[in-house]
Amino acid sequence: MHGSGEAPQKTERSKGFRTMNQDEIEPKSTTEGTPVSSPQDTPVVSAEKSGSGEAEAPPVQELEKKITDVLRTCYDPEIPVNIYELGLIYNVDVQGSGAVNIRMTLTSPMCPVAESLPPEVESKVRSVPGVTSAKVEVVWEPPWTPAMMSEAAKLQLNMM
Repeated sequence: MHGSGEAPQKTERSKGFRTMNQDEIEPKSTTEGTPVSSPQDTPVVSAEKSGSGEAEAPPVQELEKKITDVLRTCYDPEIPVNIYELGLIYNVDVQGSGAVNIRMTLTSPMCPVAESLPPEVESKVRSVPGVTSAKVEVVWEPPWTPAMMSEAAKLQLNMM
């Protein structure tokens, strides 16, 4: 639970980025003195800045847009729709330092591009100016279904 009484914002996909509240960044203590941290399954974009004296990364919102744009250049070669609109991107976590973690899935575990698509996504995201590192994790829960596609993807595939 959040101390402010507000329900945490959760998204199932990365379509909406969310900036972490300060009470989610720093663990807080309960009345028993046990540290409590935010749920790890909440898609989050952290807005904290690096204090290392290095050149500061672009604001998180700029990186979010650039990352979304580059994800829209990645395609499953068997489907003429980008992976972002297909709903294959479940979570994008952008840190203020420029580190990016992506949770994504594939249309099926037997997908022919299972070995090539995740490294392509990682490489393209890493090439975005301001991104200091990129890591892609392929997950199978929840399993992908056509219901995860955007309306634009469904229109393009004549599914509406």
